[in-house]
Amino acid sequence: MRDGFICIAAGTPKIRVADCRYNAEQIFTMMREADKQGVKILALPELCLTGYTCGDLFLQDTLLDGAEEGLRTILEATRHLEILTALGMPVRNKWNSKLYNCAVVIQRGEIKGVVPKTYIPNYGEFYEQRWFASNPAANDSLLLCGEEIELTGRLLHECETVPGLVVGVEICEDLWAPEPPSTRLARAGATVILNLSASNEVVGKAAYRRQLVVGQSGRLCCAYVYADAGEGESTTDLVFTGHNMIAENGVLLAERRFATGLTVSEIDVGRLVYDRRRMNTFTEQDRTVEIWRSYFQLEMAKTKLTRYVSPTPFIPENEADRAARCEEILTIAALGLKKRLEHTGAKTAVVGLSGGLDSTLALLIAALAMGMLHRPASDIVAVTMPCFGTTDRTRNNAVVLAGRMGATLRAIPIGETVRSHFRDIGQSPENRDVTYENAQARERTQVLMDVANQTGGLVIGTGDLSELALGWCTYNGDHMSMYAVNASIPKTLVRHLVDYVARDNLKKDQELTDVLEDILDTPVSPELLPAVQGEISQRTEDLVGPYELHDFFLYYVLRWGFGPRKVFRLAELALGRTYSREVILKWLRSFYRRFFAQQFKRSCMPDGPKVGSVALSPRGDWRMPSDAAARLWLEELEGL
Repeated sequence: MRDGFICIAAGTPKIRVADCRYNAEQIFTMMREADKQGVKILALPELCLTGYTCGDLFLQDTLLDGAEEGLRTILEATRHLEILTALGMPVRNKWNSKLYNCAVVIQRGEIKGVVPKTYIPNYGEFYEQRWFASNPAANDSLLLCGEEIELTGRLLHECETVPGLVVGVEICEDLWAPEPPSTRLARAGATVILNLSASNEVVGKAAYRRQLVVGQSGRLCCAYVYADAGEGESTTDLVFTGHNMIAENGVLLAERRFATGLTVSEIDVGRLVYDRRRMNTFTEQDRTVEIWRSYFQLEMAKTKLTRYVSPTPFIPENEADRAARCEEILTIAALGLKKRLEHTGAKTAVVGLSGGLDSTLALLIAALAMGMLHRPASDIVAVTMPCFGTTDRTRNNAVVLAGRMGATLRAIPIGETVRSHFRDIGQSPENRDVTYENAQARERTQVLMDVANQTGGLVIGTGDLSELALGWCTYNGDHMSMYAVNASIPKTLVRHLVDYVARDNLKKDQELTDVLEDILDTPVSPELLPAVQGEISQRTEDLVGPYELHDFFLYYVLRWGFGPRKVFRLAELALGRTYSREVILKWLRSFYRRFFAQQFKRSCMPDGPKVGSVALSPRGDWRMPSDAAARLWLEELEGL
């Protein structure tokens, strides 16, 4: 439960229709097993204490007495378990002679609440209105196991020891309705919705059911746990397959079908609370609608994580999904540039082409934009500006790439100009300090700006999202452009975009594919220090750290607002086999220091298209004072 993680489960016990004693044993046995696995919240199927398929037996007092006695057995058998469990059973109200299809929520041998089903289906294979009444418009009360219990669908279970953990319950058909009760419950604060279901299986229904569960979890920014009836239900006319699912904010975490037993995962309550906090369209429940609250406690402990954490959160791991993502990003970025070129009437798009990954991607996007405008690629002016650290490999790759793309190539060596500048400011060429490096970057930007003026064009920025986050760019050097097409694309994704184009061109232009593959194999470097024996001497990741780590940090810090300890924990889980604990911690500290210190560069960054859920534009996604202190974030990492 630390860091907001809660182990949660959907369970499908094997039952016998109308055998409440047997079913009670199966239920408390499953609760004990879930408790052993560290589960803190458990959802069981609709009417699982009797069986969903009892038919007119639901009207028999013998069955209803058996169900109540079964509940007593469960309460007694689980009085020492802290697991919060919702189980399905018929509940009669002896005061108004109504029968309700209910979820009974229990913990430590106590009934915490009784939630009746709101929408009672009576179509197709369903005849529930024959036996059950709907959730009453006004709250009601009834006697259950000798206790007077409030009967209401407007009930939330709030955990007093885990901030943000609030549980609401709905039953099967409620999810299929135009206005599911879970919508009202989520707006009132529920971050977890349990659905007790008995949804029979027919061809194609599983896919639709999955869409409903995943979609509702995304719409409500909640965790949604769906527990379905399975083996043991009558198969007179219907078959139930125990289709259990756990979804979180539009993502399916776990799924099981055609089986009994537990479906277990961990939900991240902190993640849900953060997203709701930042979304001002997620409004509160109408205060005129009364919401009842029940309170429970869970002992604080570290939840063992079994849910998958991708080491590359910006990059789909499935090849087909990755290709589709790359195509979409290239199109979005090119459409942004197309609009800017149209609006300004620019005659050219000027790209500083180094032979590295970022400038290669900028050129590819510029070519796509020119194609959308039905203009020739020769309207792209690719400028290569060799200086002290430029190697033959990168220079040659830049020349070949520009040629294969059909761009207009201009080679403008800047070495003599930079030396002249050194003389003007009294900088020794032997002093390889930050002035030595930045003077080259700023001279290149001056050249690009002036070439853009000469040709009536725009300078297309090549810097990426990762560099902006770390401040790994020269202020008013490569930091500046007239339109920054890579500004919201992280470095790890830049590589996959270039690789996607290389593969896509494999049968069309082998020479283009070859040069793109060689660029992909070239170490990432600003090439500002002299080469050693013709090889790149300055490797970016040796200086600022692995981009794989920084992009992971960036995603969880910006997209989900996680604190340093939680980011570190997830990084260890996802990347611990690649990097040691010490290395991860070292570069995480470096990330926070650089991220806070370099905000001033982001505060005046040029326009550029947002392509993903994380961006640093000061006009949109990220607004931060340039002089904010990193102290609290760094202190949180002390002692790890």
